[in-house]
Order: sequence, then C-alpha cells, then structure tokens
Amino acid sequence: MNDPMPSPSPSSPANLFENPPQDFSKEHILPLHKSGGSRIERIFSNGQASPPGFWYDQARDEWVLLAAGSASLEFDGGRMLDLKAGDHLLIPAHQKHRVAAVSRDAVWLAVHLGGSTAGD
Repeated sequence: MNDPMPSPSPSSPANLFENPPQDFSKEHILPLHKSGGSRIERIFSNGQASPPGFWYDQARDEWVLLAAGSASLEFDGGRMLDLKAGDHLLIPAHQKHRVAAVSRDAVWLAVHLGGSTAGD
C-alpha cells in the first residue's frame, strides 16, 4: 500500500522504521513529503531487486540513503556499487541505473529533487 505517512509536526515526529509493511512479497514505497517538484519516499525493498533488463532513467536527480540492510546498484556501462547501511549518494538525472541486489531488510530514503516530473 502506498498511502502517505502522516506528516510529523515539530511536537510529533515520525519514525522511518515504524509501521513496516506486512506483505513481504513486493517492494513498498511510501510517500513522506512532496513540495515544489521534490518528493521524499521511504522504500522497504524486501529483497526485490530490479527485474533483469530493467533500468531506471529518471528525469530528476535522486539522492538516496540506504538506512538499513545492503544493496548493489548497477550503472549503465557495467559499474557496480555496493552499499551498506548509512551509505548515501546522488544519482544525476538520466543516469541509467538498477538495483542489482538488495537484502530483505533494506530500507531506503529517496529524495527526488525539483525540476521536471515527466517520466518519474
């Protein structure tokens, strides 16, 4: 389910790890905030890597933080990048990439930065 998480107020913070999905057969993306063309999402991967031959080619820069678990990203051209909990990076717009491998306990925070929303 991709229902938005209630926005925290200064006196009522939300926790990235609370209320994990109960269905572990697929990846779960939860929109946390959207403003001015940017959006923030929490992603529980549940071991769901990108399908063979699938590549993300996004119209906006994306900053990602792997908050828990481990993952391997593959970039167009064959470059592999292994990530562990706490690692973060900026993926420039139109940098083709895919999730080659991901642990069942992987939790991401993804920030899609301003600009065009076409194709995202």
